[in-house]
Amino acid sequence: MTAQVTGTDILDVAREQVLERGVALTHEQIVAVLETGDDRLQDLLALAHEVRLKYQGPSVEVEGIVSLKTGGCPEDCHFCSQSGQFTSPVRSVWLNIPELVRAAKQTAATGASEFCIVAAVRGPDEKLMQQMREGVAAIRAAVDIQVAASLGMLTQEQVDELVDMGVHRYNHNLEAGRSYFPNVVTTHSFDERLETCRMVKDSGMELCCGGLVGMGETVEQRAELAAQLGELEPHEVPLNFLNPRPGTPFGDLEPMPANDALRTIAAFRLALPRTILRYAGGRELTLGDLGTRDGLLGGINAVIVGNYLTTLGRDPREDLALLDELEMPIKALNETF
Repeated sequence: MTAQVTGTDILDVAREQVLERGVALTHEQIVAVLETGDDRLQDLLALAHEVRLKYQGPSVEVEGIVSLKTGGCPEDCHFCSQSGQFTSPVRSVWLNIPELVRAAKQTAATGASEFCIVAAVRGPDEKLMQQMREGVAAIRAAVDIQVAASLGMLTQEQVDELVDMGVHRYNHNLEAGRSYFPNVVTTHSFDERLETCRMVKDSGMELCCGGLVGMGETVEQRAELAAQLGELEPHEVPLNFLNPRPGTPFGDLEPMPANDALRTIAAFRLALPRTILRYAGGRELTLGDLGTRDGLLGGINAVIVGNYLTTLGRDPREDLALLDELEMPIKALNETF
């Protein structure tokens, strides 16, 4: 490792490179940030917060998510309790249109500008696309909220159809860096995921693409994920921390230590200075209340409020109260889009 990226001066390098010039960290530099000691953590978080304020401003984007189809997925993502290949206790369930609209209204009532419809599938079939057509139309007629979707891998025709429906943002995570991906998923490839992401970007929809950390990857592989997301340049990166689920291959892993999670947040901000960086699954277990605050003061500028797909989140009122205490305004609909 060169002297330029040693743990003794990487924050000085990052301040000049990222904060002052707006140039993202390289893979090697991200590794150096992830290897900084606990004695430098507060300085690292403060720098990441400065970068966030300079390139993203003080406001926070708030989003709610709902699962249109839960469980029974044919893929074998080793962290996911919705896979039909594992013994995890998640049953297959479909929501109807009135339930979708009700969930969108509840999400809007929190002040959220974004509502994401998620389905546990390899990719959408015609039944799911029809449900999306009806659901998106009903939501847009009833609620003043932007609609996003996460339906797995897409064909070009499906991408075009989602654009026509008015879906403005699509979520499709890389999950892990290329080198670690085969340890996480075997039923599809990293390149298949990447192809869907590229089609979404080319369509004009905003791309939401992130991953999970704490799945047994090395520090170098964690940095690899951040660097590869930087190359893809998604509009938004949701950062998930593994919440080990019973019955999955990763069910016996220990949750990531809080300080490692905070270092990861700061490193992702320095690798993605102009990208929305969103708190996603696992933060409650990994960080708790104090860590959640530290992350918001360390590079995070978006949150998912309420529950996740198969795990419980924080009470939305707690997150909204924290944002108010930190004087971080919720990004309004017309300011976001």
